[in-house]
Formats: sequence, C-alpha cells, structure tokens
Amino acid sequence: QVQLVESGGGLVQAGGSLRLSCAASGRTFSNYNMGWFRQAPGKERQFVAAISWSGGNTYYAGSLKGRFTISRDNAKNTVYLQMNSLNVEDTAVYYCNAVYSGVDYWGKGTLVTVSS
Repeated sequence: QVQLVESGGGLVQAGGSLRLSCAASGRTFSNYNMGWFRQAPGKERQFVAAISWSGGNTYYAGSLKGRFTISRDNAKNTVYLQMNSLNVEDTAVYYCNAVYSGVDYWGKGTLVTVSS
C-alpha cells in the first residue's frame, strides 16, 4: 500500500505561483514513478506531469510545459509541482499519483483556485 497526502493548494491571483507537495508513505518511495493530475469543475481528470523513480525523466502535458515543473526528493519521500504564471484555467483539484507494481494510488487532492 502507498499513502499519498497533497498540500500547498490555495487561492492565488492570475500570474502568481504555487508549489504543491505530495508526501508518500507505505513503500520505498524511490521504487515508484510519481505524477500529478488535475480535475476542474465539470471536467474529467487530466494528466499534468510525471516523474520517473530516479527523477531522471519528466513528462508534461503539452500545454503546461514551461509553466509547471515536477521534481522529487527521495530522501524526503516527497514529490513537488511548481506552478508559475497561473491562470484561471488552472483552477482545479490537483491529485498526486503513484504507480507501484502496476497499481495506481491516489491522494485526496488539494484545491487550487486562481482568481482573475
């Protein structure tokens, strides 16, 4: 089992920045790939970014590359999502995801609200 807890969401003005964190526990953190997804009101959950177990490979949704940066600290069992130049379309609940032994694990999400 893997437990994931997100934090760092909140209200920010358009153009601002936020850094989300996801603390993992339950398994050896460096053994699994991590990612971020988001779900806006009335929309399906969508992929945001992912990072390999070593941190050596990162992947982004095309529209977000350049504004969002995913990183991880295996010593702290934490993955981060740095979000810059936020706009109102980034308003969503952001979920942390871990893939371990072919199983997806999810956190409960953290709400990011961007005001105009």
